[in-house]
Formats: sequence, structure tokens, C-alpha cells
Amino acid sequence: ERTMKTSIVFLLCISVFPGFSQGRVVREDETGFAECNVFFPGQVPPEGFTEPFHVKICQQYNKEPRFATLYSTKDKIPLYSAFKFTKPAQSEEENWLVEPQVDDPENDLHEMVHEADIIGTVANLGANQALTSDYVGSGYERGLLNPSLLNEKDFQMATYTLTNAVPLSPALSKNWHRDIRKVVEQALIPHCAKKDHLYLLAGAIPSSVRVKGKVSVPESLWLAACCDAPEGWSLGLVKKISDENSLMDLTVGELEKQLLAGVHLFKGSCGEDKQNQEKKEAVLQAVGQIRSGEQTGTDNHETKESGWVRKVAGIIATPFIKLLELLIYIFVELVKFIFSFLWLVVKRVCGTVLDGLYSLWSGLVSYLKAISMVLISIPYDVGRVIINIFLGFLQIVRDVVSLTYRILSIPVGFVLHLAAFPYHSICAIPSVLKDMATGIWGTFSLVIDATAAVLHGFYYLASHIVRRFVPKGPSDD
Repeated sequence: ERTMKTSIVFLLCISVFPGFSQGRVVREDETGFAECNVFFPGQVPPEGFTEPFHVKICQQYNKEPRFATLYSTKDKIPLYSAFKFTKPAQSEEENWLVEPQVDDPENDLHEMVHEADIIGTVANLGANQALTSDYVGSGYERGLLNPSLLNEKDFQMATYTLTNAVPLSPALSKNWHRDIRKVVEQALIPHCAKKDHLYLLAGAIPSSVRVKGKVSVPESLWLAACCDAPEGWSLGLVKKISDENSLMDLTVGELEKQLLAGVHLFKGSCGEDKQNQEKKEAVLQAVGQIRSGEQTGTDNHETKESGWVRKVAGIIATPFIKLLELLIYIFVELVKFIFSFLWLVVKRVCGTVLDGLYSLWSGLVSYLKAISMVLISIPYDVGRVIINIFLGFLQIVRDVVSLTYRILSIPVGFVLHLAAFPYHSICAIPSVLKDMATGIWGTFSLVIDATAAVLHGFYYLASHIVRRFVPKGPSDD
């Protein structure tokens, strides 16, 4: 539920704050910079940048790769940006972006977005990358490694990301971009047979100096160019931060020695042993002319004449500039507060509306579920009654069959004897009565006979006694 509501709120707020550049952090298991490998000669990125805090970013805009950046989450600045010269366009309004996945790799956002749009939605925002607040009021501006002035419109929009910016003083940033543009347009492009084979690496060497204790101020800036054409060549340029007017040319091998140990910037026809020395010398001569001012004499003359004026004006204008920076900082913070407040209001309103909709939906689902259960239970109960009736009928049939079986299993002889019992018992009554009468009569006759025998005995005994003891009389007596 919470994930669904968060996704809906994010989509609503993206519709409120449109306009963002696309990009993505390349995973460790991907080779090189994925789609952005096209910005390296032979699609092989530089080797030797192997620290765990080195993050590969394929910078995209309108779903198309525009340039590649190796970003240091430790120093919070890019170590280099790889790009190609396209076609300079009129400078667009700065529209700075941040890369959410640098701070929160588990975030579902795969696009670089405005910082104000993701406050509160991206975990640890600013932990691994610089934010706008790190530059405001610091005296430094966001200097682009891949200069916007060397890119056409869509490419130019993609350069305004804080993962392509390093802290530079306003004067140094202006001089660096001016020098890079002159070198590319006047020295590199004319001596590369195929313009789309000119590969550029613009980088920075971090120092221990930190802006607000967080973002590293570069020790120096460098540019490595490679023309990967049949007549290939390569060149390196370095500008020291301590001297904004310095611009030293050197070989790519010499430049690599100033970077991390084991770093190799280019391969193939840009290697030291495969270069066209004649082309390389021509490029170095053109760079030397730019540095000495032969091709830009007018600009240098005007610069010398107005140099002391600029210095005086700078001293006078510094307090006003600082005041302006403070006002800008206050304005930016106020704008951030307003946007944060609006974001909170929108989030609360959207959350309340979504909670109401969710509660309504839950109630509707519960009501429909209860009705469905009742409707489903009706045929279920009817079916259960019919089944119980059928089972009862089967039980009756079973009992009848069982009773019939038990009746049929009684022996026939027993049935016949049982049927003949009344006959034999009733018909025997006269015979029994006869026998009883005979017995009674026999008993009565036996009693009479016994009585007669006793009386006869007594008579005989009395007669005998009389005869013995009574004298005989005359015969007449």
C-alpha cells in the first residue's frame, strides 16, 4: 500500500516539476560505460582508475547517451568526462541536476533530476555527490569539465549536471573554457581528418583543499585529445589552478604520469608509438600560437590594456559581489524552502486523497466480498440439503436391504419349527389334561384301595384277637 501511494505521489510530482536529463550509474558487472563507450577510441575507456569510490556514469539526455563521466564519491568531483565535439550552440540557461543513484544505488530512479524534486525521497542525498548548497556562498562556481559551449543543444543541456562540475573561481572557469574552446576549434578540429574521430577527455586532479569541508578543489585541470583517424595523433594540456593564465602542452604519456599510477588514457592509433608525428607537430604549433596570442592578438591586446582596469574593478566590486552572492544564497535557500513546503503540501494532500480513495476502495471491496459470500452460500446450502436428503434416502435403503438380508439369513428349519410350535403346543393340551385326569383318578383309586386295605387289616386283626381271647358260645349264639 505504501509503495503504491509513494509511486503515485512521485508520478504526480514529476508532472508538476517537468524537465529532467536522463542518466544512469553503470553497474560494476557492466563493461566500461555501457552505451557511453562510444565516446572512447575503440570503445575502450581509460585504464587504471580502479578505486572503489570511482563511479562510472553514462550521462544521457532524451534517452540518448551524450557523454561519459568517472566520478569520485570521495572527492565529490568528476575525475574526467569523455565527449566528442559536436556543434557549438547558443548558451542555454543553466539547469543544474543531480544523479540520485550516486547516493542511493537501490533507488528506482534511473534519471538525473532536479535536486528540489527528490528532497526527502532519495536516501543519503549528498553523501556521495556535491549539491548546489555546497557551492552557494563559497566563492567558487560550478565549472564544467565537458564545456557546454562545445556542444549542440541536447548535448549542452546534459552537461549541466553536478557530476560534471568542479569548484573553480569565476575567472579560472572563464579562462579554462575559453582556452578549451580555442584549442578545440582552432588546433584540434582542423588537423583531424574526420571530425567524428576526435575524442576528448577533460579531467581534474583533486587536492586536499575542500569547499565547506566536502567538495575537493582541483589541483589542476587537464585535457587529453585523440584523433583516431588513419593519421592518428594525441595531445595533452594542463592548467594549474594557481595560475589561471597557464596552459602547458605535453604528451599523453607525460600527462598520465601526473595522474594515478598505472593510468592509460588512450589505446590504438592514439598510442605514443603509432602517432603521425607531422600531424602532431602541426597541432602543437597551433596550440603554441593560441598560447602566445598570434591568432588572438586583438584579444590579448585588449586584455593587457584592460587588465589593470579589471583588477581595480575587481577590488571595488568584490564586496558587492559577496553581497550579491549572499543575496543569491538567501534567495536560493528561500526558493528551496518554498519548493520543499510545496512538496510537503502536495505530498500531504496527495497522501490524504490517496488514503481516502484507498479507504473507499477497501470498503467497496469488503461490501462486494460480503455480498459475494452470501450469494455463493445460497447454492452451497441448497446443495448441502439436497445431498443430506439423498444420503438419508440411501441410509434407509441400506437399512431395508440389511434387514431383508438378516431376515433371509434365518434358517428355514427354525422358521418351520417356529411355525409348527403353536400346533404342537395347542394340540397337546387335551392329551395333557387327559393324562392329568388319569393321574388324579389313579391317585384317588390308590388312596381308596390303600384305605380299604388298612381297614381290612384292622378287621382281620380284631377278628383274630376276638377269636383268641373270647370263649366260643353255643353255636346258636
